[in-house]
This record gives sequence, structure tokens and C-alpha cells, in this order.
Amino acid sequence: MINNRSRGAVGLMSRLFVSIFKTLWYLLVAFVVGTFGIVLCLKWVDPPGSAVIMTWELDAGRSAKHRWQPLEKISPQLQIAVIASEDQKFPEHFGFDFSSIKSALTENDGRLRGASTISQQVAKNLFLWNGRSYVRKALEAWYTLLMELLWTKQRILEMYLNIAEFGEGVYGAQAAAQVFFGNTALNLNARQSALLATVLPNPKVMLVARPSDYVNKRASDISRLVWQLGGTGYLIKLDEPQ
Repeated sequence: MINNRSRGAVGLMSRLFVSIFKTLWYLLVAFVVGTFGIVLCLKWVDPPGSAVIMTWELDAGRSAKHRWQPLEKISPQLQIAVIASEDQKFPEHFGFDFSSIKSALTENDGRLRGASTISQQVAKNLFLWNGRSYVRKALEAWYTLLMELLWTKQRILEMYLNIAEFGEGVYGAQAAAQVFFGNTALNLNARQSALLATVLPNPKVMLVARPSDYVNKRASDISRLVWQLGGTGYLIKLDEPQ
């Protein structure tokens, strides 16, 4: 009797384990297929916003300033300025700059700060919520890999320049150009582009409209970095295979 009960309990546990395993497997497959499909669609379809933009609108109770522009209607000066400022190895890496990650870990006592590539920033701003957690970081890495696999570098840069925050409630190059310079994204000059690139790490503190001494100095530094990269000619590298 005891043996029969023991065997029955073992059999029940085995079936339960198999059932849980199958459920988790189906969920994983659904997640992989679903996220792959979404990222593939966004290779051609321009999103109306991003997770970060929608979060801001919910918190603020009003619409953000945001207007999509294709990459060819965004000044090459701004394109190269954000690359010089945020991710100089953008044309070369596959979503992760491991040398920068190593440096960031060393400089920040093991905390990973300031090492995000343009691709990683697109992943977290487009798809994910604000905050810090291992789950979010893992999802960011997954979406980064999918984008690098399915999109061109130009598409990643285009997405970045259309969802990046340049000021309180101001998202994307076109809205930033209109709000801060009364201009269009296509007609931004080198200085204006450097100022916009400067505030990207923290546009709520560093202001384009009232640049501090630090912002002005940092914009000048970015201009020098652009020159060192070879100016807008560096953008040709985006066409080269990795």
C-alpha cells in the first residue's frame, strides 16, 4: 500500500514537473516568436512613439512634442554628433561595446553605468520601462541583439534620433529642432547639433534652451570629436558590413 502510494506520488510529481516544463517552454517560444515578429515589423513600420514617451505622457497628463522624420530628413550634422557623443564605435560593434563596458565596470566599482551603446538605448527606450533590474537588463540585451540582427545601422540610428529625449516632453530631432531653434531637423547646423547631443544623457538637467558653461564646453568637445572622426564622412561607415 505504501509503495503504491509512493509510486503514485512520484508519478504525480513527474506529471506536474512535465506540465510546468511544457508551459514554460511554450511561453518562451511565444516570447521569442512574438518579440522577433515585433522587431521585424519595425524594420519597415515607424512606431507612433515609444515606451518612454508613453510613460511620460501618462505621468504628465498631456501629449509629448514628437514628430517622426526619416533619416534622410535629419541633418547629417546631428547624426554624427550623437555618434561622437554617445557611441563612437556604433558602425563597428554588434550592439555591445565590450571595451566600454569593461571600463565602466572598473571606473564605477562594478556598477555598469555610461556604457550603453546607441543600440542599447533604442532597445530600452522603445520597448522597456524605466528603472534598473536584472530582468530589464536581460530584456534590453535581447532586444538589442534582435535589432542588430534584423535592422540596418541606419534604421537603428533613425529610430534613436526619433525617440531620444532632448528636453522635458520633447522627443525626437524634429520636435527638438522646432522647439529650441525654430528650425527643422534637416537644417540643424553643427553647433545646434552639438548642443542637442550634449544634453542626451540628462535633458532634464542639461538644457538646450539655457545652456550652462558645462553644456557649452561639452558641445565644443563634441564638435572636436566630430572633427577627429572625419566629420559627416564618417557616416559612410554605416553602410559597411560589420
